[in-house]
Amino acid sequence: MLTLRAPVPRVSPAKADAARIALDRALGTSKVLTDPLSCERYLRDESEALGEVPDVVVLAASREDIATTMRVAEEVGVPVTPRAGGSGRTGGAVPVAGGIVLATLGMNGIKEIDRDDLVAVVEPGVVLGHFHDTVAREGLFYPPDPNSAATCCLGGNVAENAGGPRAFKYGVTRDYVLGLETGFMGGSLVRSGRRTVKGVTGYDVTSLLVGSEGTLGVFTEITLRLLRHPADVVTILGLFSHVREAATAVGVMIAAGTVPRCMELLDATTLEAVRDMGVPIDRRAGAMLILEVDGEHAACEVAAERIGHACAAAAAIDVLVAQDAAQRARLWAARKQLSPAVRKLAKHKLSEDVVVPRSKLSALLDEVERISEATGVRMLSYGHAGDGNLHVNFFWNDPSEIPAVEGAIERLFRSVVAMRGTLSGEHGIGVLKAPYLGLEQSEDLIDLQTRIKAAFDPKGLLNPGKIFWPRPHRAC
Repeated sequence: MLTLRAPVPRVSPAKADAARIALDRALGTSKVLTDPLSCERYLRDESEALGEVPDVVVLAASREDIATTMRVAEEVGVPVTPRAGGSGRTGGAVPVAGGIVLATLGMNGIKEIDRDDLVAVVEPGVVLGHFHDTVAREGLFYPPDPNSAATCCLGGNVAENAGGPRAFKYGVTRDYVLGLETGFMGGSLVRSGRRTVKGVTGYDVTSLLVGSEGTLGVFTEITLRLLRHPADVVTILGLFSHVREAATAVGVMIAAGTVPRCMELLDATTLEAVRDMGVPIDRRAGAMLILEVDGEHAACEVAAERIGHACAAAAAIDVLVAQDAAQRARLWAARKQLSPAVRKLAKHKLSEDVVVPRSKLSALLDEVERISEATGVRMLSYGHAGDGNLHVNFFWNDPSEIPAVEGAIERLFRSVVAMRGTLSGEHGIGVLKAPYLGLEQSEDLIDLQTRIKAAFDPKGLLNPGKIFWPRPHRAC
């Protein structure tokens, strides 16, 4: 079912008033928004999920502000929705019950960059793109790179375990989080993790918190692992008649031992949307791969040559290699234009970031075509071909089309699970995928996770309505 609103009741007016008064007294008027028009700006994220206008918004400026907010929320029994950049795609930052939105965007300090130990310590409101630029000036490299880097924040990246195009070679956010300081319901601040690469002291609480979607705690400080900046980067663009040929090229590259840092795939419908935005792409192309290799110059040349051979073996129409940074930027222009391009195709859009084993990528692409034809729903696909992570987008203009969209989404999810894949690679479950959790996970596993949630948040006040619903959609 396409459920845009979580089944969570709105907080009572009496509790909302108690929260406003207590937070204003504890934090001061400058950090507390209560005007409905001001609060309404914190109602949505980049998803279609629906919520309730928050009763109060806390503009946190310090770890103490977070601790105070969490203490007050538990005392008065009001739900808290954490929010950083608000760029999520599944409703993770949407206040489904009203209550308190705890905004951490103002906590944007880069507290430390250690070039010797390759460690950075940051606050949750640091914008990812700014962090990339800052560490690069130090000759360092932070690989995770979701395409919302210009607006998303590190706190949200950690909460959602963000990935991005470079995940095939370098992994996702979890692979770079060494330690956390986290605020929990009731107001306690707890440090977990370490500054070292190795460490097996006690349970790995840090890894549990990464990807928990703001349902267990709110990060006040993040310790991240860095790498040395690669000496060279080469970007290659491959054009193909059909998306199956592009998927074949990916398989040939991987079989040959080539490890690009990026393998981005765009299908025919996506290319048309990008062309409409004015990006010049050969009209013969029905699919495109954007590939990138990095490392020492000689190694990059060898890898680029192998990629060219793989594309040729898969009957590529053309293969282009960027000769400098300006050409690299032009080759990436198509990928960077995707979000604004596809949003213009219809009034409503949902993007499902499913993942299948790489060997099943061609089968998944074929299945997307079959589902679109069978349901009449307009769909397009792009994503990270190297790790089997495909972003399948669904479009509609009128409420009468929703049943068809619902059917298409469920067919996609069932097909992905049948291929031994997963419902989300980097967007998380949030509100929009919560009804489908039971398609992939057993009742026992869901029960175990809800008991973990209760241990951290016994009253169920932290980001309610996300991930787990009272009656999740069960597999047949």
